Amino acid sequence: MHMTNDEVLIRQRIGMEQVHYAGELVDGAFLLKLFGDVATELLIRHDGDEGLFRAYDSVEFLAPLRAGDYVEARGTITDVGNTSRKMEFEARKVIELTRNPDNPSEARVLEEPIVLCRASGTCVVPNR
Repeated sequence: MHMTNDEVLIRQRIGMEQVHYAGELVDGAFLLKLFGDVATELLIRHDGDEGLFRAYDSVEFLAPLRAGDYVEARGTITDVGNTSRKMEFEARKVIELTRNPDNPSEARVLEEPIVLCRASGTCVVPNR
């Protein structure tokens, strides 16, 4: 086994179509979907195959995500087995609406991104 520094980053603006709860809150499953997309790209870059997500080892939801926010999802392969790839993920809010009632489109770039979610998991690729 060897370590790799492969990293993938996806950035996306959250639209009203992703809102699931009052207060324009987005459910945590949305972030796990982004992590799945990051994992797929990591596997394609590393193995030339989309592979499959086998399991999450841990998931921590740490802060809310709302419509209008910009989120970054990052992932890194941390360990490589014969067919398994261990990965770590982090989602961070980098831009947020200020929710100013006098100017609903007002937004700010966060000096320090807010960590929304951390996770780790294992993916598998075909044995070739």
